[in-house]
Amino acid sequence: MAVIGTDIGRAEEELKSGRLIAIPTETVYGLAGNAFDPGAIAKVFEVKARPFFDPLIVHTASLERVKTLVDDIPGLAETLAEKFWPGPITLLLKKRSVIPDLATSGMDTVAVRIPRQPLTLELLERLDFPLVAPSANPFGYISPTTAAHVNDQLGDKIDYILDGGACEVGLESTIVGFDQDQRPIIYRFGGTSQEQIEQMAGKVKVMPHSSSNPKAPGMLKSHYAPRIPLTLGDIETSLQEVRNRDKVGIISFRSYFDTVPRENQVRLAPDGQLDTAAKQLFSALRDMDTKDIDMILAEPVPAHGLGLAINDRLRRAAAK
Repeated sequence: MAVIGTDIGRAEEELKSGRLIAIPTETVYGLAGNAFDPGAIAKVFEVKARPFFDPLIVHTASLERVKTLVDDIPGLAETLAEKFWPGPITLLLKKRSVIPDLATSGMDTVAVRIPRQPLTLELLERLDFPLVAPSANPFGYISPTTAAHVNDQLGDKIDYILDGGACEVGLESTIVGFDQDQRPIIYRFGGTSQEQIEQMAGKVKVMPHSSSNPKAPGMLKSHYAPRIPLTLGDIETSLQEVRNRDKVGIISFRSYFDTVPRENQVRLAPDGQLDTAAKQLFSALRDMDTKDIDMILAEPVPAHGLGLAINDRLRRAAAK
C-alpha cells in the first residue's frame, strides 16, 4: 500500500521524477501527475482505467500561472477567477501548446483551476509545472474524500498520498466554459453553486451530460457509481415494491425509514444543511458498498445551491 503523510518535499520529488501521487483538495482527492509530461498523463489514464476521450483538469497555484497555460481569459472568466479562486470552480479556456493534447483529449480547450487546500497550494507553488489531477479512484467509481479512501482504491498503484485530512467540500468543482459571445456555460455542477456564479456573471446556460466524447471533464452520464445498484426517487414509493427490506440500503436527506434496518441507512444531513449533505455524499455511497444489501434507494435533496450538484451525482450514480 502507499505511504500516507504530510511531507511536501517527498510529494515534490515524486512528481519531479515523473511518478504519480495523490493530493488533497477542498473538493476530493486527486491523482496527480506533471501536466507538461505526456508520460505522466498517460499513467494517470492507465492507473484510473479512464477512457482517453475524457479530458483532465489542470491545477496550478495562481491566476498568473494560469495565464501561461491559456491563450486568453475572457472578462467574465477573469471575474469568476478573481472571486472564486482558490476554490471549487474550474474554467474551460483555450489552451496553449504547452499543455499536451493528451490532457485535453485532443480538444483546443483546457480545464484549469486553483484548489483551496493549504498543503496542495504550497506544493503547486514549489513546482515549476502544473498538475493534472482527476479524482483518485478507479474510473466511474465513488470519488475519495480521505487519504484512506485513496489507499483502499489505488494504494497498490502509487507510492505516496499527501494527507490533508477530510475534504472540506466533498464534491468536485463546478466546471464553467464560455460560448462564442463569452457568456458562461455550466458543464458540471459542483462545489460553487449556480446561484453564486450568476451573482457575478448573470444568467448561465447548463449543458447536459454526454455518453461519449464529453466537452469537459466529468460530463459522462454514468459516473460516481457504487457497485451495488442504486435507484433514485421517492423512497417510500420504491419501498412498496421491495419484499425483503433487510437487503435494502437507504441514503436519505434527513429521515429514517422504520421498515428498514437502521444500520442500513445513512442520513446525509440530519441538520437539513446542504453543505453537510455534500460532505457526506461520497462517504455514504462508499459505506453502502460495504453492506450486505442488494440495492440502494436514494432520494433527491432540495434542488438549490449545492443541492443541484448533489442531485447531479446521485442521478449519475443511478444511471444504467
